[in-house]
Amino acid sequence: MSFQRRTRLCDACQANITNAVRIKCAVCDDAEYCVDCFAQGKEAGGTHKATHDYRVMDRLSFPILESDWGADEELLFVEGLKTCGMGNWAAIADHIGTKTKEQCESHYLNAFINSPNWPLPVPYDADMAADVAGGYGHVGRCEQRHQKTHTSSSQPSNHEIVGYMPGRLEFEQECENEAENSVKDLVFYEDDADEDMELKITLLNIYNAKLDRREARKKLILERGLLEYRKNQANERKLAKEDRDLLNRCKVFAKMMTKEDFDEFVEGLINERRIRRRIAELQEYRQNGIRTESAAAAYERQKEQRATPPPSASQKGMGRKPANPLDITEADGIHLLSIDEQELCSALRILPKPYLVIKETILNEYTRRGTLRRRQARELIKIDVNKTSRIYDFFMKMGWIRAPVKDP
Repeated sequence: MSFQRRTRLCDACQANITNAVRIKCAVCDDAEYCVDCFAQGKEAGGTHKATHDYRVMDRLSFPILESDWGADEELLFVEGLKTCGMGNWAAIADHIGTKTKEQCESHYLNAFINSPNWPLPVPYDADMAADVAGGYGHVGRCEQRHQKTHTSSSQPSNHEIVGYMPGRLEFEQECENEAENSVKDLVFYEDDADEDMELKITLLNIYNAKLDRREARKKLILERGLLEYRKNQANERKLAKEDRDLLNRCKVFAKMMTKEDFDEFVEGLINERRIRRRIAELQEYRQNGIRTESAAAAYERQKEQRATPPPSASQKGMGRKPANPLDITEADGIHLLSIDEQELCSALRILPKPYLVIKETILNEYTRRGTLRRRQARELIKIDVNKTSRIYDFFMKMGWIRAPVKDP
């Protein structure tokens, strides 16, 4: 005679809730629901109503007689003894689902037959038994009672990067954060068909691949020191604008190199740019007949004077100075902007969050149209037209949008 452990399914969504916390109706005999369906007030039909009284059926996984036997397994063990008969250890093990026949026989002899209080068993932990009787609701094995609590320094809101917990080396929102949803209800049974077993193993392989990608990204973030974004921003501000642009374009290659190799690579490109610029300057001097440093300095001063337009009469009469740049170093959302965007917002005196709304609006309109004219951007953003033009020119320069071939 073969005995199989009963598989419990949610009456509403048919999810397997055998090894999960479930809600059992206190009025109906067999109405059982998962926590999600119960919270939504679902009714599977029949006589059950969402307004009925209910009981919360916990897993009861804390030990009461032996350290590796949970209370839920003890209940199944006693149920198996009554159903399958004394000594039918193979059938009892099948009924429990998590123990072998040897473990069942050994547990019966150690906990019941060899008990000094025979025929009563001895509790595994008297303190724990008192706690459970007092309603403390322990979940997990005995060793989980002594888990260390995390200090406040490991809370997501207490760090420079919101959502990072250094005590656990984890983020509140991980890469592919929903990866666990595909395997959270996955259960292996001995009577699974080959196709079902292959499907479950494939799901686990996919999940493991997602974990590998998550760990690779986390390793990159930690090794590169990207969590210290204020320090990184301060270092980038020390670079010339052309060098910052070069660094931003090279960041995509960071994951292919070590930190030292990447720093050396970027430094080499910056030095190459400076050398090329210096060579171009020397060639320009030679074409203009300049042979000495003093003559080159005089040439640069005259060149700068010619490039600076004289002030108009209206500007002289008004005598109005341009507004000072806005200090946004402590503004909310500053970490979401690049260095160039921060400089733009500071010059235009726009806070980061309103700028992000403007950016999203313009890019969405550009995605819908395929192109975007300056006039369309001004009609879309109801702020100072000069600021809109500056933002439009900046987006064009960054290559985020493009105008039609003939833009009036």
